[in-house]
Formats: sequence, structure tokens, C-alpha cells
Amino acid sequence: MIRTLKISFSLKNTYRVNGILHSLKQIPLLKKLLPDALYGIWGLKVFANVLSLLWEACTIFLGKFLHFLLMVCGAGMLYDRVDTGQAILHILFFLTIIGSYSNTLMFNPSRDKYYAMILMRMDARAYTLVNYTYSLLKVAVGFLPFTLVFGLMSGLPMWLCLLLPFSVTGYKLTVAAWSLRDYERSGRVYNENKLGRLQWLCMAFLLAAAYGLPAMGAALPRGISAAALLAGIPAGLLGIRRIYSFQEYREVNQQLLAQSLNQAEGVKQAAKTASEKKISADTSITSGRHGFEYLNELFIKRHRAILWNSAEKIASVCAFLACGVMLLLYLKPELKPVINEVVMSYLPYFTFIMYIINRGTNFTQALFMNCDHSLLTYSFYKEPRFVLKLFRIRLREIVKVNSVPALVIGCGLALVLFVSGGTPQVLNYAVLVVSVLCMSIFFSIHYLTIYYLLQPYTAGTEMKGGTYRLVSVLTYLGCYYLMRMRMPTLLFGVMTIVFCVIYSILACVLVYKMAPKTFRLRM
Repeated sequence: MIRTLKISFSLKNTYRVNGILHSLKQIPLLKKLLPDALYGIWGLKVFANVLSLLWEACTIFLGKFLHFLLMVCGAGMLYDRVDTGQAILHILFFLTIIGSYSNTLMFNPSRDKYYAMILMRMDARAYTLVNYTYSLLKVAVGFLPFTLVFGLMSGLPMWLCLLLPFSVTGYKLTVAAWSLRDYERSGRVYNENKLGRLQWLCMAFLLAAAYGLPAMGAALPRGISAAALLAGIPAGLLGIRRIYSFQEYREVNQQLLAQSLNQAEGVKQAAKTASEKKISADTSITSGRHGFEYLNELFIKRHRAILWNSAEKIASVCAFLACGVMLLLYLKPELKPVINEVVMSYLPYFTFIMYIINRGTNFTQALFMNCDHSLLTYSFYKEPRFVLKLFRIRLREIVKVNSVPALVIGCGLALVLFVSGGTPQVLNYAVLVVSVLCMSIFFSIHYLTIYYLLQPYTAGTEMKGGTYRLVSVLTYLGCYYLMRMRMPTLLFGVMTIVFCVIYSILACVLVYKMAPKTFRLRM
């Protein structure tokens, strides 16, 4: 068992470390500094192993901490009609039931199972039991400090706080044992990543009971909640015998992994089919232009449903909301000072809104799937002057698409500002419209630029670029940070316009210099 655990952990750590090193190799600034024999460098492997161990520690504690902080204790403290300790036990019980069948720790078709049992032909029973036991220990160890801290703060007895982690693992053991018993009877394997309608219905009902009942002042008494949670311990102990005496783990995992591969292929095919349905097959579509302009115009016309229709719908919703706000101000004039103050100081908030509604990601994905993944096989397509020329043509088109909702939002804000009392500085009206438009232009440039510099898709149209994901996450975090800022409209608007102009110039220079080398097919 110990030997199996070591091999299992070594295998999982190896592909995690290799993934970290591969991601480092994809960072443009590090790509030239790091040698091709990256995976053999001792120092970098040590660094990657440290990151891997830190990630393992995070999987043990961080998720449990957030679970208690936000979903259990944080939510429990919001109810003023129910005692905090009572609400926490009530919520924890229903969430434990949900987690027992949606996160069993055994019936998850993960990548390490495929490597170990299918490719390396390890003993399926030993591998499954060792990893399942380790996962249960991680749950118990990860929950224990937080049940103690948050439980004692809420007035729960220490003995109960010490037993709660074992209640959680007990319910998981119970569901796993029941699922193995069902397999012996019917031959069906339970897949926690493929929940049926009944499971989703039960989850909705349990969530409603967990959070809805305390809101109405009706929560399970402490004694009943505690007894229901502690019932998981003896139930789990009874399930241990079936789990550790079960012999057909190879058959179970083979069927589970086969389902996962078929499901992934089905999802990919369904997404491709849905995308193809949105592309016009009208053979009468043509263009009077030449060269790249001809190619671009055909692409835009045939992908109108993906690009323009969604932008027009977003613009319609934004116009409706702006009209609704103005109608509200007409019906309730006392709200005018509040709305006026919001418009004059909450312009940074709209950075996040423009980030959400921008169609840049959809545009670049459609470009690759239905155009670039074929044309990138030709050398002329990657020449600097052609790359920059097509980049500018595409940038013009995506700016047009994103400008429609941006202009509606900008003009809507200016009208709301005027109706809510106006401003002595007339320049603010123009700044509202132009700054929102510049936000839209920035995101259009940003997504097209990182597509050319970090081209994340493989020839099979799968996203593999780790650096692209990192830049996307950093973009999200930056927009989220700006959403929390409060700044005068004139100041933020002028800063936005200047930043957009500078970013546009830098983007064109970078694409011209680097895209001929970075804009390529991935394997």
C-alpha cells in the first residue's frame, strides 16, 4: 500500500511539475532564456516541485477554508431570525449531503487514473483504495482546523467540532459503498461528473432547504442537525467493509474512463456542430474587394450570427436598461441626486461591464476555428507585412462590432446624467461617451493582440496556451480591481482615452515585430 501511494503521488507530481515547466516555457519573455532541455534542469525541477507541494497544501486547506468562510459560517451569520450556531449546523448538514454524492472522491474520471491504470497497468484495486483513503484523510485534516475555529466562535461544543470532519467523510463513504453495491446489482457505474436530472433536482431542493429555511426563520434545531451529521460516522463505518472488500475496481474505472472520453468527445462535437449552425452556408455571399479585404468580408458576412447578432442583442438590452433608469427618475424624482452621484463617480465600474460584454474572445475563436487553422499552414500568411495588414483589417471589424453596445451604453449614461440633474462641466457628457467607447476599443485590441502573440489553440481547436489563460485571468483581476475604484468621471475618462491610444500603438508594434514568430499552429 505504501509503495502504491509513493508511485501514485510521484506520478501525479510528475505531470503537475511538467505542466508547470511547460507553462514557464510558454511565457514569451522566458522562452528565449530557458533552454530546450528545460525538463532536465535540476534547479527548475526543484522549483516546480515546491510549487506542486504548495498546490497540494492548498487543495487540503484552502478550499475548506473558503467553504466554511463563505458558504457555511459567512452565510449563517447573515440570518438574524435564527441563532448563528443553529444556522451553521443546519447549512452544513445539507451541504454535506450534496457533497457526498457530487464529490465522492472515488467516482471521478481523473487524468491520473488513466495514466496509472490504463497506460501503466497498475493494480486498479490497490491504486483506487490507496488514493481514496488519502483523499478522505485530506478531507478530514482539511476540515478539522476550520470546524474548530468557526464552530467554537459560533458557540458549538468542542467535542462536536472535533467530530464534524469525520461526519463529512462518513457520508462520502456511505455514498461510495452504496454506489459499489448498485454496480454489483445493475452493472451501472456512478459518475460524479455526469449527474442525472434526479441528482440536480435533489441538489436544488437541498440548497433551497439549506439557505431558504433560515431566511424564513425556520432552521433545524441544533440537536437534530448535530444528530443527523453524526449519523454519517456509523453509516460510513458500515460502508468501509464493502469498499475495501470490493474486487472489481478495474472494471469500474475502465467503464468510468470510457464514459469520460466519450462525453468529452461528445461535448466537443456538439460545440463544433452548434458553431457550424451559426455560420451561413449561403453560396450567394460574395465580395467585390480583393486580397485580405476579400477574405475578411466573406468571413464577417458568413459569421454574422456569431458576431453582429449577439452585439445587437446586448445593445438592445443596454438601451432598455437606460430607458428604464430614466423612467424611474421620472416616476421618483427624489432619486435624481443619488443616480447623478453614481454616474459621476462610478465610471471605473463600467470597465468590468465592458470586459464582460466584449466579443473579442468569440471573434478570435471563430477566426481560428474557421479560417486561421487552415491558412497558418502557408508560409506567406505569416510574413510581417501580411500579418500586420490582416491584423489591422480584423481590428477594424471587431471594433465595429463592439462599438455598437459601447455607444449605446455611453450615450445612455450621458442621457441619464442629463435627466438626473446634469453637470456644470459640459465636457463630462462627451467624456462619458468617448471613454466607454475607448474601453470597448481597448478590449478589442487586447484580445486580438494576445491572440496573435500567444495563439493558444492547437490544430484540433483545443485551447492549450497556459500564458494566454494567465493573461486572461490578469485582465479579469485588473477589471475587477477597477470596478471597486471611485474616481471623478472627467479624470478617469481622460486617463482611459490616453491609455487606449498608447496601448493601440504598442499593440501594432508588438504584432509587427513578434507575431510572425508567435502566430503559428500549436501541436
